[in-house]
Amino acid sequence: MTPTPSKPVILAIDQGTTGTTALLVDRTGSIVGRGYREVPCVYPHPGWVEQDAEEVWQHSLEAIAEALRSSPPTMLAGIGITNQRETTVLWDRHTGKPVAPSIVWQCRRTAPLCEQLQARGLTDDVRQRTGLVVDPYFSATKIRWLFDNVAGVAERAQRGEICFGTVDSWLLWKLSGGAVHRTDYTNASRTMLFNIDDRRWDNVLLRALEIPASILPEVGASSGNFGFSAPLSLPGGDKLASGIPLAGVAGDQQAALFGQACFMPGTIKCTYGTGAFLLQNIGHRSVRSRAGLLTTLACGPNAEAVYALEGSVFIAGAAIQWLRDQLGLIHTASESEALARSVPDNGGVYLVPAFVGLGAPYWDPSARGAILGLTRGTDRRHLVRAALEAIAYQTRDVIDAMTNDAGEPVQELRVDGGAAANDFLNQFQADILGVPVLRPATVETTALGAAYLAGLAVGFWRTTDEIARHWRLDRRFEPASDVEQRDALYRGWRQAVAKVTSPQRSG
Repeated sequence: MTPTPSKPVILAIDQGTTGTTALLVDRTGSIVGRGYREVPCVYPHPGWVEQDAEEVWQHSLEAIAEALRSSPPTMLAGIGITNQRETTVLWDRHTGKPVAPSIVWQCRRTAPLCEQLQARGLTDDVRQRTGLVVDPYFSATKIRWLFDNVAGVAERAQRGEICFGTVDSWLLWKLSGGAVHRTDYTNASRTMLFNIDDRRWDNVLLRALEIPASILPEVGASSGNFGFSAPLSLPGGDKLASGIPLAGVAGDQQAALFGQACFMPGTIKCTYGTGAFLLQNIGHRSVRSRAGLLTTLACGPNAEAVYALEGSVFIAGAAIQWLRDQLGLIHTASESEALARSVPDNGGVYLVPAFVGLGAPYWDPSARGAILGLTRGTDRRHLVRAALEAIAYQTRDVIDAMTNDAGEPVQELRVDGGAAANDFLNQFQADILGVPVLRPATVETTALGAAYLAGLAVGFWRTTDEIARHWRLDRRFEPASDVEQRDALYRGWRQAVAKVTSPQRSG
């Protein structure tokens, strides 16, 4: 009997905050294999969020094994990685063991250190050099916290015994058997230590935080040679062969921008995940936001580094998880759509999900969540609807800021991520923005972006024009509300936000 020939595919590893997805992607951009494993977070104190990096690695291997088992025989032509950004891993250079739990991007424990940096007058330096704001969100203060609070780590770092990485670097290290300590421009630009104009680690900021350059990974383009896989045993007895090119790396939001075929300046996407993240490709011009957004590095029409404006909403889908897990108002996230539709409006209820502070454009780490407008007639349907509406309101906050910075209105919004499956959210998003919302046929665009970056590097695809032809529309949501209704609802949201933020941050 003639053996079935192996089909060439790209393996994309999407390591997110709540889980790891592994996809096998063929030349048409179709997903032919899939695996997923949840990754738990630990909350040791209010505002703290941690993960076990070894557990992240093991669950990633399980997801890869499941993807390979779910597919017909395949040949891996390359591996692409995309990851939760800013999450900080420190590990021993010799043993490869983490020296402490990873500090997740959502963690706010370094807020006092950020206040110290602001008091030292570093705010403008950080913005000009990195395009970021001084905030616990980013990796730099997480590294410093670990130096200050884990015995011996600072001294070992000075001796060159410690490696730092965002999760992509950690996975590259493990996949290569410890041979590769690298990252890409997009992840480096999220550390608050990388000069996005010079494209190198910034010595001024390293000195300010007393972080030795020896712990940092080498930085390169998102599509290219990151090394090769080592032979690895997978759960269930499968093997990952050695010599597979590690060929694409990008932070999850930049990977989603690429996966949404937003290659040209002015194009914009929003990924609804644990948080909501909006990126607008602004091309080769390095523009600093005047409206509370970040400037970051992304991938352009030839997969080269370009600039993007970004607005980061810390709590989006996590608000629905909170309704499910903490309040018990729903059993599954998918129930939220029917409950939201079962009432004609929000009944005057607004939920401000500032559970870990507020991100763009407010940047208020001290803000805390609130539910406003409750009456005797309020029931769980109004709360569920208010949580979904809050995602759309926060998205408009960012879109308005982008419009102010770019000087041009947004023409359309491409959406992806888990909550993009919610038709109520997409329609309300279109209504509150007044522009069409486009949902692609494949909403797992983060993993697709990583696959495309790896595939371009190994010749699996030739150009981004070829990739753009793989983007397919599932549904277009047109605005259906009038301007007065839209503005009244949004005015109520801004008034609610003003209740939980300091005056200078809510304006």
